[in-house]
Amino acid sequence: MQQAVPPMAELVAPAGWRTVDFLADLHLEPGQPSTVQTLRQYLHSTPADAVFLLGDLFEVWVGDDAIDEPGSFEGTCCALLAQAAHARPLYFMHGNRDFLVGEGFTRHTGIPVLADPTVLTFAGRRWLLSHGDALCLNDVEYQRFRILARNPQWQAQLLARPLHERRAQGRSARSESEARKQAGAAVYADVDSPAAIEWLRAAGAQALIHGHTHLPADHVLAPGLARHVLTDWDLDAHPPRAGVLRLTAEGLQRLPLVPT
Repeated sequence: MQQAVPPMAELVAPAGWRTVDFLADLHLEPGQPSTVQTLRQYLHSTPADAVFLLGDLFEVWVGDDAIDEPGSFEGTCCALLAQAAHARPLYFMHGNRDFLVGEGFTRHTGIPVLADPTVLTFAGRRWLLSHGDALCLNDVEYQRFRILARNPQWQAQLLARPLHERRAQGRSARSESEARKQAGAAVYADVDSPAAIEWLRAAGAQALIHGHTHLPADHVLAPGLARHVLTDWDLDAHPPRAGVLRLTAEGLQRLPLVPT
C-alpha cells in the first residue's frame, strides 16, 4: 500500500542537551503494575536531559476525560508523568494504541504531543522519529484503519460517546487482539525499507528511530542510512523486557532496564 511521504515536523534540541532517551511500546495498563513501577524508577533516576515517548505508552487510551475519573489508572499515570516532566522535558508521540491522546493529556502532564514523524536535530545530526506503524505498509487492513482513526471527525464522534461505553469498547478490542495472538492468527508487518529510505531522504536525516514492531534491532537500510528499533516493555513476560535507546554526541547506546 503506497503512501505519500508525510510532512516532517522539526525540533531543534537546546544547546544544553547532552543526553536524550527514547522509549516506546510500554503498553501501560492496570494489570501490569511491574511495568508502571519500572517506568517510575527509570524516570526518577535517568540522567537524560530529555525523554521521548514514541507511542503506545498506553495499552489503550479512550479519551482524556478518563484522567479526571476518580481513582483512574489514567489519572495515576498522568500524575507520575507530570512529576517527571518537572525534572526534564518529556515528549509524547501517538501510537496505534493511544492515538486519542489529546490536549487534555498535555494540560495534565505538561508533555507536548509531537507530530509523527518529527525530525530532531541534536549534536549536529538529524534524527527522524516515528512510532513506526505508518511505515508497515504490508498491513493493508491496518493502514486503512489508521487513516480512519486519525480523522478528526471520526475521533470526535467516538469521543462524544459516554466514557463507560468507550472503556467497554477498549476492553473488547484488547480481548479480540489477545485472542488473535493466542490463536496464532495475528500477522504483523515489519517496516517497509524502501518507504523508510524515502522518509529519511525527504527528512535529510541519516537515521530513523521508531517502535511499534517490538523487534529491537539496528538495520542498515542503505549506505549512510540506518533504522533503530526500540524494544517493547513487559516486566511480567518470561524473560522480562524493558529498555531505552540513549543518544549522546558519541552515538546510540541500548540500555536494558530489566531488574537483575
